[in-house]
Amino acid sequence: MSTATEQSLPLHDWSASALADAYRCRALSPVEVVQDVLQHIALWEPHIHASYLLNPEQALESARASEMRWLQKNPLSPLDGVPVTLKDNIATRGDPMPLGTQATDSTPAPNDAPPAARLREAGAVLLCKTTMPDYGMLSSGVSSFHALARNPWDLSKTPGGSSAGAAAAAAAGYGPLHVGTDIGGSLRLPAGWCGIYSLKPSLGRIPIDPPYTGRAAGPMTRCVGDAALMMQALCWPDARDSMSLPFQAIDWDNWNTPVSHLEGVRIGLLLDAGCGLPVDPEVQIAVERAAQLLEQAGAIIIPMQPFLTRQMLDGMDHAWRMRSHLDLAALSPERRASVLPYIRTWADSAASMSGTAMFSATSQFHATRIATVKACQAFDYVLSPTSPIPAFAAELPSPTNDPLRPLEHIAFTVPFNMSEQPAASINCGYTRSGLPIGLQIAGQRFDDLGVLQMSRAFEVLREPQRPWPLPPKP
Repeated sequence: MSTATEQSLPLHDWSASALADAYRCRALSPVEVVQDVLQHIALWEPHIHASYLLNPEQALESARASEMRWLQKNPLSPLDGVPVTLKDNIATRGDPMPLGTQATDSTPAPNDAPPAARLREAGAVLLCKTTMPDYGMLSSGVSSFHALARNPWDLSKTPGGSSAGAAAAAAAGYGPLHVGTDIGGSLRLPAGWCGIYSLKPSLGRIPIDPPYTGRAAGPMTRCVGDAALMMQALCWPDARDSMSLPFQAIDWDNWNTPVSHLEGVRIGLLLDAGCGLPVDPEVQIAVERAAQLLEQAGAIIIPMQPFLTRQMLDGMDHAWRMRSHLDLAALSPERRASVLPYIRTWADSAASMSGTAMFSATSQFHATRIATVKACQAFDYVLSPTSPIPAFAAELPSPTNDPLRPLEHIAFTVPFNMSEQPAASINCGYTRSGLPIGLQIAGQRFDDLGVLQMSRAFEVLREPQRPWPLPPKP
């Protein structure tokens, strides 16, 4: 339900649930909301390059259809008429899917991918696709196809990636709802660096096409409640995803549990990932403060020992290198040359790997899974930094800028892709320079609702948040 505070905000800053309430009582029309959001996008887009295939007329046509449904008291869902964006790599029928790279062709996708199909069925208004780096293999907005994506909090910084445009769009106010994807942190890392909320669900909870080990689609929003609202629409089985979970009657409306429910909850606190970049002192202070707030509310905070090893992280890295090397080898010389040099160098470094080395590398996915599940068994939830560092320079493909050390920043996020556990990122503070700091909250496998509830508890307890960034003045 919208509050008096929310009603004083411009329409592009309203939550999805507030918009649905206003549509229901005819206080607002989807058409005027979409018009406002489109005007706001026009102010931001030249600076952050978050959108792809922005089609105002098509969006307004969808909004007019939604307006009629609300007037007839026959909305398709609470998301009917609510603006939404989808990441470039989530297929939408009739649109090209460049995957962030110049190397792909412009063949239109024949069908909507599952997240796109479910949101259309819910009546959401698709504003645009959002930008991403080449093949989604970078935690930044550097792309050979899209313009360089930037962080609305500081235009000199990256929004993260690979859901780069989605995170930037959420922080900038391109409407309340955005969908990204994640195979090692690509939802949570940009969420943490842009100060928004995102949930990487249990593997298979939100079907995705094509499916892949560890790959998940998930909501990217400004608040926990909007993510819970999106889960109602997105969590329906789809045969195209061989790992799609069977339907489960989860009470997504029960996300807003009282803080008193924290009493006695066992929470592991992981401040050392075991490998990768060291945790920035400002990040550690913010995460420790978050743990203190939960402890003061009755949770039991227990320090954890690191469980991810250098062998695990390097093994997964080398396996992904080989996969990308084979993908690039299948391209024509002209197309291959158009891929970012950083990606080519990274992928081709696997060319001489032996079969034995390749087997050892791929086995680290399962080793990571076993280690993560074992480490989390004693806890209801696990807290950690989302990233060990704040957002880095926008022009860099990775924090190290070294294609042979490309994944040093994902050691907190990637374990939960391999273990199939739900994990969220929520803002827990700011650096002295004003950059957001992400707190990761992971739960036991299939406890997606519990992670939303824990996220909401922290959302209530945390210090007041800073105002969302505004577009630069002309």
